[in-house]
Amino acid sequence: MGVPWYPGHMAKARALVRENVQLVDLILEVVDARIPLSSSNPELEKIRGRKPSLLVLNKADLADPAATTSWQEWFRSQGREAVPADGLTGQGVGDVIKASRRLVQPLMEKLRARGRRRRAVRLMIVGIPNVGKSSLLNRLAGRKRAATGAKPGITRGKQWVKVEGEMELLDLPGILWPRVEDEAIGLKLAATGALPLEYIPVEEVAFWLGAFLLKTAPEGLRSRYDLPPAVEEPEELMEHIAKRRGLLLPGGVADWERTARLLLMEFQRGLLGRITLELPPEEGDQ
Repeated sequence: MGVPWYPGHMAKARALVRENVQLVDLILEVVDARIPLSSSNPELEKIRGRKPSLLVLNKADLADPAATTSWQEWFRSQGREAVPADGLTGQGVGDVIKASRRLVQPLMEKLRARGRRRRAVRLMIVGIPNVGKSSLLNRLAGRKRAATGAKPGITRGKQWVKVEGEMELLDLPGILWPRVEDEAIGLKLAATGALPLEYIPVEEVAFWLGAFLLKTAPEGLRSRYDLPPAVEEPEELMEHIAKRRGLLLPGGVADWERTARLLLMEFQRGLLGRITLELPPEEGDQ
């Protein structure tokens, strides 16, 4: 799969990160806790160089807690610190602030030793569209300062936001790589809402998600849709949901598109349970 999605404002965002990375002491990279690797921008490692970074596993309230813990341990083994958070409720935001202070403390001490004047800690917050970056920023700032919305890429422009306790945070628009070459990554991004569905057929995404859920988390499907245990294939699942919710075309035929959109919406809202779509490499390749 090659998804040709690289709007002009995202190209500008990548340039903004490159231009401003030297202005900050720490980079906060926000990813979706349900797909930590797939929602991480592969170019950011090159852009930040040796700049310290903190990975924020956002939307942790929608992810499997055990999987999130495994991801934290895996990232730690890779030399990166990861903190789970939920920008909508504020859960874990205090931990993000504490971890940020800890990571920049060596630099602050070095500056003081050189006789530099005390200044605010400068952070940069980045992430691909629709991982909850703006909601997290608003929580960090303690007030509604950034535009938020479900449409990928709604954040615009560059802005500095004050964070409690002498911290300043540079917010930049979301960025995503030019092409999603790996089909599995594209499907995960689309299933969580990070990739617009006009680039991947909604039915294809829903059938993939349905197969994944039937295999790894069938309890949520059975509870939400009163799904019989005998249903084991995504086609059967979609047919059942269509009939259960009255999503039918003339003649009683299942409306695949409406059914697909319903399944994706309810997954994205956490109505099917707390589900993680990928595990750390050593624990499984999903």
